[in-house]
Amino acid sequence: MTRNLNLTTERLSLHPIGEESKEQMMDILYCDEIKKTYMIPDFPSETEALKMFERFVKLTHDENRFVYGVFLKDTLIGFFNDVSIEDKTIEMGYVIHPKYKNNGYATEAFQMIIEELFRIGFNSVVAGFFAENNASRRVMEKNGLQETDRHEDIEYRGIVHHCNYMEITKQI
Repeated sequence: MTRNLNLTTERLSLHPIGEESKEQMMDILYCDEIKKTYMIPDFPSETEALKMFERFVKLTHDENRFVYGVFLKDTLIGFFNDVSIEDKTIEMGYVIHPKYKNNGYATEAFQMIIEELFRIGFNSVVAGFFAENNASRRVMEKNGLQETDRHEDIEYRGIVHHCNYMEITKQI
């Protein structure tokens, strides 16, 4: 089954990222607060950051990938992306710009993502978070994900982070 390229919630739209969102995406890619909990590299040049932006644009239009920009009206405030796909299980990652946090946008968008993933045939949605990222944990809990036995230590930016994973399974 083919994914819908455009998803909407009461307040948000999730759809492919275009050239008009370059400035907003660059703001996300360069945001130090986001880099604390979402693994984004430091770019040696603006050219490298623009390549990452162009990769996101391409991925959001690829029907075989599950990558969406999250928009509040016409403003790109974050994104969701597939991290791995194995059979009927997909692991998702996500970012909402700190300027828009504490408004329920991540929870609202993730709920729509989960519904779409189940609609197109996935049976399980997994997401990971650094143990210190309580906000991400709450987003997952609000969407019905439950902690799994999967845990790992990931070295990122010279710090070892304990990563916990949560999962929701489609009810049949």
